Amino acid sequence: MRILTPSSRVFFTLTMFTLAYNINAQDQNLTVNQDPKFEQLLNDKRKINTSINTNETYKIQIFSGKSEEAKKTLADFKREFSDIDGTIIFNTPNYKVMVGNFKTRIEAERNLIEIKKRYKSVFLLKPSK
Repeated sequence: MRILTPSSRVFFTLTMFTLAYNINAQDQNLTVNQDPKFEQLLNDKRKINTSINTNETYKIQIFSGKSEEAKKTLADFKREFSDIDGTIIFNTPNYKVMVGNFKTRIEAERNLIEIKKRYKSVFLLKPSK
């Protein structure tokens, strides 16, 4: 059973060619008018962002291993220590669970003592500069 008869197929084809011929989306030019202060704000933000070093915090690694185990460990950690942020980082071939963003070593070590009570292979990571 055919869906289109030969005459309707020809009509459909001609209609599609006609519509496609009238499409000129790529032929238009676009002019953007922006406030000159906008570029100044972008430059100021770029200067500020380069002066901020995001790796100046101490972190605690609580797990290194397979993906599913890392997800489970992070979920368990978030249930027990809801006030400390955590994330999973992939570092070939392991998934590592890193927790905390501690500004000082003393603060990190205080939390490390508490976390060591629950997790066995825990260690402190220094910020990379």
